[in-house]
Amino acid sequence: MAQYAVLLYERVPPSELPEEVQRGHLAMPDEVAGLGGRIVAGMALDQPETATAIRGDLVTDGPFIETKEVLAGVFVIEARDLDHALALAKLTPTVQGGVEVRPLIGFEVLEES
Repeated sequence: MAQYAVLLYERVPPSELPEEVQRGHLAMPDEVAGLGGRIVAGMALDQPETATAIRGDLVTDGPFIETKEVLAGVFVIEARDLDHALALAKLTPTVQGGVEVRPLIGFEVLEES
């Protein structure tokens, strides 16, 4: 099966998500498995102000763009195809945001010879 990143964007910080939304995130692995997919990994991100951005040689503290919605977390899922991934991603509970689904591209690790 192919792997997809489900990027969660919210206007509400992860630490302030309502309890029912938090429970919904914890229930997702079973719901996704019930539809024939699999969550490989899932995690919330710390607040945007904890970010450090790197652009070439320039390193700056804090988020690099101002937006109403911020990247709040990510799931890595396995799905049969994009349509299946989209159906699985629709299970993601959000408060005032949405999700973005992107195919993951694998890279082989090159060993030194």
